[in-house]
Amino acid sequence: MSHPLLSLVAIGARWQQRAFLRKLPQSIQRQEQFLRSLLSHHQSTELGQALQLAHISSIDQFRQDVPIGSYSSYQPYFERAATGAQNVVSPEPLIHLNLSSGSTGQQKLIPITQRAQRQRAYANQVAMGFAFEQVRQRRLPLGPVLATTAAQPLGQTSGGIPYGHVSGNQLRASRSLLFNRIFAQPFEALLIANSLARNYLCLLFALQNPDLAVIAANFPLIALQLCQILEKHAESLIEDLEIGEIADWIKLEPEMRRSLGRRFKPTPHRAKQLRQILRSQGRLLPRFAWPHLAFLVTAKGGPSNFYFEQFAEYFGEVPIFGGTYAASEAVFGSHWNFNTDGTLLAIESNFYEFVPADQWDISQPKTLLPHEVTVGELYRILITNYSGFYRYDVGDVVEVTGFRGNVPLIAFRYRRGGTLSAISEKTTEYHAVQVMTALQAKFSLPVEDFCITLSQEMLLPYYILNIELAGDLEAAEAAAVLQAFDQQLGVVNSSYRLKRENHDIAAPQLNVLKPGSFYQLRQNQLAAGQGDDTQVKLPHISRDRALLSETQIIWQLRL
Repeated sequence: MSHPLLSLVAIGARWQQRAFLRKLPQSIQRQEQFLRSLLSHHQSTELGQALQLAHISSIDQFRQDVPIGSYSSYQPYFERAATGAQNVVSPEPLIHLNLSSGSTGQQKLIPITQRAQRQRAYANQVAMGFAFEQVRQRRLPLGPVLATTAAQPLGQTSGGIPYGHVSGNQLRASRSLLFNRIFAQPFEALLIANSLARNYLCLLFALQNPDLAVIAANFPLIALQLCQILEKHAESLIEDLEIGEIADWIKLEPEMRRSLGRRFKPTPHRAKQLRQILRSQGRLLPRFAWPHLAFLVTAKGGPSNFYFEQFAEYFGEVPIFGGTYAASEAVFGSHWNFNTDGTLLAIESNFYEFVPADQWDISQPKTLLPHEVTVGELYRILITNYSGFYRYDVGDVVEVTGFRGNVPLIAFRYRRGGTLSAISEKTTEYHAVQVMTALQAKFSLPVEDFCITLSQEMLLPYYILNIELAGDLEAAEAAAVLQAFDQQLGVVNSSYRLKRENHDIAAPQLNVLKPGSFYQLRQNQLAAGQGDDTQVKLPHISRDRALLSETQIIWQLRL
């Protein structure tokens, strides 16, 4: 199988990747040049004048004179820029604003100019260059890409500037005439607001082509939800392929239905093939529908890794590529290999500083530059970039997993402040995922999703493991699982172990939730306006003791 256009795209991405690798030996100078250029470019803006950027002549002076800030430090400037005011955070006009999902706090508006967008796009190209290099080395097939990310903007500011989530903004900004020749689905399908309709239409177009090679999803959970839609609506999808019409029950605006209907043609031979697969396998899964899948693209690191336990059932042994480690504010690193968490720091996209753990409780801590960090240590990450951030504390805690030259490989571990404490033991989401991954491996648990919360009891508090299962769990096994949960949490978090041994924290409780509970919780967040379906992330730990108060518990167990 060959895909000439994708082959050309791959060649271009690999060229960018190799050019980036050639810059690594000069990473220290590159970072200094990046900062000098940014300060010069932004010194006359309102924010630049407030920070007196014109008077800064070195990295040391920058770190001495510019305070470390949170989003609230920049919010008044960003909100003014959003009204259309010029030269507030950048001398360039804004093309759009990235809206954070708000899953770990208030939603944030991030200014994006053409220059800032190019910085993000470059890091994405480098990442895809690494992916295509793996494809070449492993002699994997190249073929169309399936993605279901919502691309419609969420609205416009009073100044007429569109805003939306970063993935949708990037899709719109990078759209070209080549889109419909690279992706399995038309771009218009990504403009459908309704989640089920958008996923169904994207699957419908993708199923026409048995040579689909890549499936991309923002998060692993989104990929699993796509698989469930494929399986649940297999008969309807096959019937649509056979007759060349979109099912009446799919909710679409009339004009969207007409537009997509003109593009959708009957493929009876493919429908027959898929019906035979469904009859012989009993299920229509991606690994059956598209036997030539080369790799999957989805977020890796942090809470994402829990969901990968379920991937083999749907995708087989297809490798997973993390793309980039990114947020609404910046792209921090590019993945360089399949099935790894570490990302190569995007030295051409931001200026970086790292705060070591012994400085976390200091308001203006001493920082390290990228070449000064240590493998195996955890750091808070600070960025300065063309969106108007200067020494911005992202809130992410990263682990340095290695080096390439002077450039560190970093992996996201958890959000600073996003910890769970009954009595100051600070259990992180990374701890939670490590524990559940170990339990799944030991007991072959059919866990759909989970969240750890705290008891209402304050004097002798305890942890509650809330899980939703795809199968049954016997009482005896449940007791063993809960015992192992308690022990394993003490292994990964020594502070929890000490407080359990001292009886400061009581034995944990297991709540088995009604099937569909976490889906309903996500729908509740969507209804409350907290992002779209491709952005909502439920944490695996929550300090909200009432988070699951309206969720039906099938049964519970205390040690």
